[in-house]
Amino acid sequence: MSKRAQPPEIWGIYHEMVTKTLYPFDREYLQRMPERRSDSSIFLSLASYRDEKCSETIKGAYEKARNPEKLFVGLVQQNCEKNCMSGVKNGKFENVDADEDCFEAFCASSVGKSHCDSGRVRLLRVTDTQSLGPYAARFLASKLWYGEEWYMQIDSHMGFVKDWDAQSIEMLKRAPSQKPVLSHYPPASPANLERGLKQPAPRICGPVFADSEIESQIIRLDVAGVYDRKYIDTPRFAPFVAAGYFLAHSDILRECPFDPFLPWIFMGEEIIMSARLWTSGYDIFSPAHSVLDHIYGRLDRPKFWEAVHRLFWPGVHNPLQMLVLDRVKFQISYPESARDEIKPKSLLTAVDQYSMGTERSLKDYLKLVGLDMNTKEATRLDWCFNGQPPKGFEKYAKLYK
Repeated sequence: MSKRAQPPEIWGIYHEMVTKTLYPFDREYLQRMPERRSDSSIFLSLASYRDEKCSETIKGAYEKARNPEKLFVGLVQQNCEKNCMSGVKNGKFENVDADEDCFEAFCASSVGKSHCDSGRVRLLRVTDTQSLGPYAARFLASKLWYGEEWYMQIDSHMGFVKDWDAQSIEMLKRAPSQKPVLSHYPPASPANLERGLKQPAPRICGPVFADSEIESQIIRLDVAGVYDRKYIDTPRFAPFVAAGYFLAHSDILRECPFDPFLPWIFMGEEIIMSARLWTSGYDIFSPAHSVLDHIYGRLDRPKFWEAVHRLFWPGVHNPLQMLVLDRVKFQISYPESARDEIKPKSLLTAVDQYSMGTERSLKDYLKLVGLDMNTKEATRLDWCFNGQPPKGFEKYAKLYK
């Protein structure tokens, strides 16, 4: 393939590889998945891209856990090992040393050695030039799950409150649903998490249709904040799942498996995850209080699309992502991405096997979260801002008084 290959050609090569290897593997894997245990174990999905905070994040997870022996980490480590470049600094890139090996650094530490020796930290190494973006890395991380009861997905630059594991499970069990998902954008690090245990947590309430040319009008989750004056133990209903922090029953891996046909996307994963989970019968909640914090604004750190640019040509990632996003937009009913409009048609390979659930309709979900795909308008979600159940869930209103 030419270094100046255009997005359709790049996609075509990827599609050919996946249909021959990764897709058949995934279909076979989904038939032989391990039995889910009932032992309060947590699988922590962690995709790291050249992140110097990765080993600290894993260390913090184990140090602050009430039951570290029940915590299992699935780490997809995407590192540069030679000929490494920095992220953009003062408008340019610089030569830098190879990235720290997160797995080795953690396992060599006094905290990590026993957990690694016991097989609680599972690793898949990927070089930076092989990276296909965060969603694809999370697909790979999900295959490191081995029957743990609970599934939690986080970013690789986060901090934890004491007993975060037990508190997370307790909150999830208090949610008024048979199939709850707990998710939000955690507060910015360093947050005083211990002090905030009886303080309301942030909640995501505001979707927007992106308006820049490079974002293809994909739905972004931009409005999040602390809206509740009163703290209550019961998690409040929320409209969306955040990719950087969610917790659910691990059956989501059977019912809503990650899609191997979504490489290179940085946007779009949260709306497609949210819609697929809700239509599969899962109800989304924000935590009653925050148990993790998050380092935001890492503008000068290396980004996966910079490696894509070096592998092919500067600027290729945006049109490549826009092409792949048509698969997401088709699934959530953008009229301009209807089946007859999609090119190439290979973007829809096996799409029905990684799409909406059958317990509730996509139409009802879009109405619930105030999205009009025809007019590209997002309605203010008063129920979310007011901390009340959405329409159709009024029977739970007494829990939030």
